[in-house]
Amino acid sequence: MEKEKRWKYAEANAIALNVLEQLRPHCYRVEIAGSIRRKKADVGDIEIVAIPKPYSTGLFESGIATVVNNWEKIKGELEYGKTKYTQRILPEGIKLDLFFAEDGNWGQILAIRTGSADYSHSVLAKGWMRQGFKSEGGYLFKEGERYEIKKEEDLFEMIGIPFIEAEKRNL
Repeated sequence: MEKEKRWKYAEANAIALNVLEQLRPHCYRVEIAGSIRRKKADVGDIEIVAIPKPYSTGLFESGIATVVNNWEKIKGELEYGKTKYTQRILPEGIKLDLFFAEDGNWGQILAIRTGSADYSHSVLAKGWMRQGFKSEGGYLFKEGERYEIKKEEDLFEMIGIPFIEAEKRNL
């Protein structure tokens, strides 16, 4: 199997910022996550979290679909209100993981997708499980009640640990 190309932070960040500007008019909120947000020197892909404005696909394509559907699809169809994730290849050759959130789970999705994967699992997920929460459909539930996490800081507070800046979320 061919080894995946790695990108220098500055180059990947420039591409990600360009993608962000293309997506911004079609989103209520959009931010870079992943290794770029953590300012890693070596980047394998671009991760972006977005709350898209309503859009259509198919014959009368509109909104975010007019941008995203120009990029080669690896997986994940766009369907408003249903799509949580799509993976694309950008024209520069780097992979884009695009995660969709809602206002009520923005903080949770951004924190998880900022990673690192080990950090998200060992610190965040284990933290909410210790507090009696379970994750379902991008939201945390406890005793049947759904909790909204609008900011990353809210998630850290819920799991009882001090907020950690993105650049320090590595294990």
